[in-house]
Amino acid sequence: MTVPRDWHHPGTGADLTVAVSRHRAADPAQRRGVLMMAAGGPGASGLARPAGFVKASPAVGAVYDVVSFDQRGVGSSSHATCQTDAEFRDFYAGDFRDRSPAAVHGVVDRSRQFATGCQERSGDLVRYLNTDQAVRDMDLFRTLLGVQKISYYGPSYATWLGAYYATRFPQHVERAVLDSNLPFNETWQQAELGQPMSFQRRFEQDFLPWIARYDAVYHYGSTAAEAKARWEARRKALHNRPITIGSLTIGPNQLDNATLQGMYNADRQWGALASVLAALEHWDTAAPAERRLVRRAFANYLSPGFAATYFPVTCNDTPWSRDLAYWIRQSAKDAKKYPLVGARELAYAAVCVYWPKSNAPRVKVTGKGLPPVLMLNSVHDPATYYEGAVRAHKALRGSRLVTVMGGDHGQYQNGNACVDGIVDAYLLKGTVPAHDPTCPTKPLPAPAPTPAPAPAQQS
Repeated sequence: MTVPRDWHHPGTGADLTVAVSRHRAADPAQRRGVLMMAAGGPGASGLARPAGFVKASPAVGAVYDVVSFDQRGVGSSSHATCQTDAEFRDFYAGDFRDRSPAAVHGVVDRSRQFATGCQERSGDLVRYLNTDQAVRDMDLFRTLLGVQKISYYGPSYATWLGAYYATRFPQHVERAVLDSNLPFNETWQQAELGQPMSFQRRFEQDFLPWIARYDAVYHYGSTAAEAKARWEARRKALHNRPITIGSLTIGPNQLDNATLQGMYNADRQWGALASVLAALEHWDTAAPAERRLVRRAFANYLSPGFAATYFPVTCNDTPWSRDLAYWIRQSAKDAKKYPLVGARELAYAAVCVYWPKSNAPRVKVTGKGLPPVLMLNSVHDPATYYEGAVRAHKALRGSRLVTVMGGDHGQYQNGNACVDGIVDAYLLKGTVPAHDPTCPTKPLPAPAPTPAPAPAQQS
């Protein structure tokens, strides 16, 4: 579909295109409406997701037309360009833990170059990559589908997108499921300042005890403390002597990236991450299959295309502190206390420090005029931390928060019968829990051959 570049001033600049998709209800006689879904990030593609969604939840797919889209800026829609592949690799060069003046200056300079590159290569387009513009695209999609109301499912960043849509267009929302919630009632600065703690918690309290439990398989230490010491030793070794595979360099920042990427889902990612870590411990004698696994694991962390939407949206949506000295101090504290993600904090925040001032309107999420919204969150979610979800739940009046014990990111269609039962009853019958329910976690996985970690869905 074609959308205005700027919904607040239609006709200003060239229109944009938004690619959309639809999977029609499998049982037309029982069709009850449209379920719109969106992707996380911001920066992930949603275009192909309906097919997988209805395969995982055939009862929902039988009665809903499930639709999705590539958000403006993403994939098959009009998108921005900020960096080349080589420049994006350079963005993660070096060691974010290095707090020497030269290293800090290098991080800040590369962040400034990213912000400048977006402006030079994409012009004013990046000004209009924000959530407020995107939800207006969504409402045009609803109109073109010919329905007065939609139901909605969105994970991760798509909770922010869904909350903003529901706030702007409450009269067009029938049911909404927000899965793994950002604190969408706050600012992106507040949201991202919470992530170093939650990623570190997931790593130290969940993953390290798990890999230690299987020391006989991975030989990474028989206690969480031993496993952490081994991981830190490997990171230091990569600082002193990075591994090079073709154009791919595996240094300390890349170890951080692969590890945080592996925190999202225990079933799908822990076995692969543990195998990668084990292979790095004997890299000189690693088998060809191990080397291929390592290459895949370190080659699929985000992309220049993902970043070209992620940073514009997060920098445009809500105000950021432009005090670079503050970010240097804050990032030093977080790099020391929560190093897995805290170390990169300066690089991410500095992009927004140098980002042009945004005129995106502020959106205050309250829940006014909405039916009960169903929210899902695990207590150790690394990317959308539980404490932020609780604050968003309180702000979204009338919502119900399903608390899931455990730490995966993304709860629906994740093999948890308790969660799936609550969501299906809500979407199919309109059943709203009387109170905020709690679901048990799934059992943690046993070691098994697994592929390399799937690309992380950033919040």
